[in-house]
Amino acid sequence: MNKGGRLAPVWSKLTDLEVVSGFGATVRTADGAEYLDLTSGIAVTSTGHCHPKVVEAIREQAGRFLHAQVNVYTHDLLQPLADKLAELTPDGLDTFFFSNSGAEATEGAVKLARQATKKPNIIVFQGSFHGRTAQTMAMTTSKTSYRAGHAPLPSGIFVAQSPQFSEGGTVDDAVEAALHHLDYLLSAQTAPSETAAMVIEPVQGEGGYYPMPPAFLRGVAERCKELGILLIADEVQCGFGRTGAFFAVEHYGIVPDIMIMAKGLGSGFPISGLASSYDLMSLWPVGSHGGTYGGNPMGCAAALATIEVISADGFLAEVSARGAQLMEGLREIARHDRSLGDVRGLGLMVGSAIVEPETGRPDGARVSAMLSHALEDSKVIFMNCGTWGNVLRWMPPLVVSEAQIGQGLAAFEAALKATAR
Repeated sequence: MNKGGRLAPVWSKLTDLEVVSGFGATVRTADGAEYLDLTSGIAVTSTGHCHPKVVEAIREQAGRFLHAQVNVYTHDLLQPLADKLAELTPDGLDTFFFSNSGAEATEGAVKLARQATKKPNIIVFQGSFHGRTAQTMAMTTSKTSYRAGHAPLPSGIFVAQSPQFSEGGTVDDAVEAALHHLDYLLSAQTAPSETAAMVIEPVQGEGGYYPMPPAFLRGVAERCKELGILLIADEVQCGFGRTGAFFAVEHYGIVPDIMIMAKGLGSGFPISGLASSYDLMSLWPVGSHGGTYGGNPMGCAAALATIEVISADGFLAEVSARGAQLMEGLREIARHDRSLGDVRGLGLMVGSAIVEPETGRPDGARVSAMLSHALEDSKVIFMNCGTWGNVLRWMPPLVVSEAQIGQGLAAFEAALKATAR
């Protein structure tokens, strides 16, 4: 007797929409309704849903090779993708390893750092999100729900303070306090001689869409260089044009030893990677890392097409313009509503933090209500983030139009007013 299959209930669900197609920044449901998708599938569909160039590249590649396993033979898109990425990554990052997801790439970066330095420990920063595998859960500190019930997690992970968690004072005060804590951690818990790497998101994702202050990120980079510790930049969510630059580290003028990339790289087709120098990558013993699907031809085709779209003249300037429009619109709303406690971000990676106006405390319950209102009344899909779930985050496809940003701002303001207490 066929009882039919069921989907595991472990997925948290933002909506109950049953979608059948998407184009650009919109998705269409089975009943024909259209919604403005300002989530990009969690910052993945960088060129929008079903960009024609990406679709055609995947379609053409599907007729040549679905799976050409890298250990067995070298297909003809691996080197072109490495060449193209080398043109875009910071100087010195010219050697690449490809895998399928951000968590896989992060695990690869940790393995590389430990092999290269022969040191065991890793430092991450409070508010981090690095993935859902055992290793990357141990590196994730933004929310207990990502880790709870899965212990024991791998050891050797130490958590340093991030500037946004300093109480009171100026940004400079917060940076000083966080760097002091990092120095303390290196003196009290994990010595430089046993610390392989520091892993940091230039713009924190799940932790609240918080761009690291430039002085802090530079301070972290300086300490890594001085102490012989590798600096790993996690650009899984903030890379590939999301911040108005190809990679967020460009805003900070730093070059990490290893850079992790995923999400926007393939416009929705699973592909990820890590970049480093050849000298560093060659310290990985041959055969000590790998993967069945990493660097597969379908993913490489999607990535090459995605890069072509994002590299077009004026594309990133338009991302910056839409980000400026969004920030200006949110700040105008904030001038009239104290519950919009903070607006922050770079490019089209923007966080709008909702707080109780009387106390300034995070108001995650209200954000949940706002998400429902926007979905039901405005047909706009938003998503939240942050430890308390009180940051409504903006991560639209990078091809979002001026009118669509305006539509999103109108839906946001309507939801803010409708949920006022």
